[in-house]
Amino acid sequence: HHTSKCKPCQVICVKFLYIKNLLAKTRRLEDFMAITKELIDGLIITIQNLYLVDDIPWMVGYSGGKDSTAAVQLVWMALEKLPKKDRKKPVHIMNTDTLVESPVVSKWVEKSLKSMRIEADKIDLPIIPERLMPDYNNTFWVNLIGRGYPFPRMKYRWCTDRLKIQPVNNFIKNKIAEHGEIILVLGTRKQESSRRNRTMTNLEKKRVRELLSPNPTLANELVFSPMEDWSDDDVWAFLMQYRNPWNYSNKDLLTMYRGATADNECPMQVDKSTQSCGKSRFGCWVCTMVEKDKSMEAMIANDQEKEWMSSLLEFRNEFGNEEGDRERRNFRRMKGNLQGNYGRLFHGPYKKEVREKWLERLLSIQKDINENGPEEFKNLELIRLEELKAIRRIWVNDKHEFDDALPKIYERVLGKAFIDPTWIHNENFESEEWEILKKVCSEMYPDEELAFEMMYTLIDVENKASDANQRKNILDDINITFSKTFYKDEADATEYYTNIMVRKKENGGKYNEKFLDYQPNETEFEDDEDE
Repeated sequence: HHTSKCKPCQVICVKFLYIKNLLAKTRRLEDFMAITKELIDGLIITIQNLYLVDDIPWMVGYSGGKDSTAAVQLVWMALEKLPKKDRKKPVHIMNTDTLVESPVVSKWVEKSLKSMRIEADKIDLPIIPERLMPDYNNTFWVNLIGRGYPFPRMKYRWCTDRLKIQPVNNFIKNKIAEHGEIILVLGTRKQESSRRNRTMTNLEKKRVRELLSPNPTLANELVFSPMEDWSDDDVWAFLMQYRNPWNYSNKDLLTMYRGATADNECPMQVDKSTQSCGKSRFGCWVCTMVEKDKSMEAMIANDQEKEWMSSLLEFRNEFGNEEGDRERRNFRRMKGNLQGNYGRLFHGPYKKEVREKWLERLLSIQKDINENGPEEFKNLELIRLEELKAIRRIWVNDKHEFDDALPKIYERVLGKAFIDPTWIHNENFESEEWEILKKVCSEMYPDEELAFEMMYTLIDVENKASDANQRKNILDDINITFSKTFYKDEADATEYYTNIMVRKKENGGKYNEKFLDYQPNETEFEDDEDE
């Protein structure tokens, strides 16, 4: 009686069908994991009863890959078979657009979400596709080219939280605030990896309700994984046997998978324990979590129509090259302080000339794709206008680079004016004054590497504090500038930092043991290292 409105009966039915489903899965193992109609029908009934048992809204993670497609399809099929009067609870299909997704996959997902919206409206399904994005002030390019963050790597994986986890968690937190609790449906499977198996098995032991595991990082969120015991073959068997209900071809999805060598998708990430999508075909084209992006290489090699993506791959390999990366960065940290280990200083953000070079290269690639790439990508934006505005403000306001280089780079590459109506223009000091100051500092202090930075920062600090209300902390700002830029060069800064650590050690104070106790340095990045 799974259509009964009696909620206690529904709870019992959910438990019964869960046990029945487990038995079916046991039989599947003996039958070489074959996907059967009986198995799918039973799973659909389980999903229906879980949906009907309460008023808690559902969120379904959707990346566009095989696992998340199968999860959405199962939920869709279950809701479609319910009477219209029972389809009251909203189901949000969440997709995270990092703004640096593979253009081909991004276009695929965009069309899929559009098709979902159209088909759901036709048959009155409470399915709501949602495309989530990071804040424009915290995107990949704003952090890499704007702030100068070193490119992401295993011990400095700053991208996942900002681009994937935060957008999803912010959306979920808003829904929790509105409804008190939510259920997150994911296409995660134990067979994806031993780590995933271990995590899911541990969370099973903490279940407060049948089939629903708690999210250890987000209160009032319960996770339902309807395909937790499926294999890769099970997923593909299901997708090939059952037509996509929102009229989007699963066979085309298979074709897209065949275009590359690996067989992993970038999962919907809700916490940092989730496996990196670095080895994924459906990851970001800028991903530097692996030495080579073999998936994109294979897509280009296997499909002549995708050769236009070669410039993306080349650029990714350029800025993600570990060799020589240290020399591209400043020897001070993001805040201007010194820090290090094993006798060397940590290098911090990328230098001005590097950031400007990369921006020009990125815009040039975008222009070339728009003009010479496939018709459907003639309006492709590798970097959005809002991101460019954010970068401009970081360069001029935070880094005091008053030459305001970004609009000039934009106009030089794209051949059109940079439109930024909210920008407050400073006419006192511009690129002409910048070049004069640079020349004077170079002639007068040729051996002082930071003299120019000290001068242009002091001038900018003073200029921005011209109003009486803004002069409150100007002496503090001047002192901070001196403390960041009084070193002659890296050798001088290293000697200064070493002397401080030695004095602290001799006087019994707390000091950086790793810096003084020299060992061969494997990496300058540490798990707990500040940005």
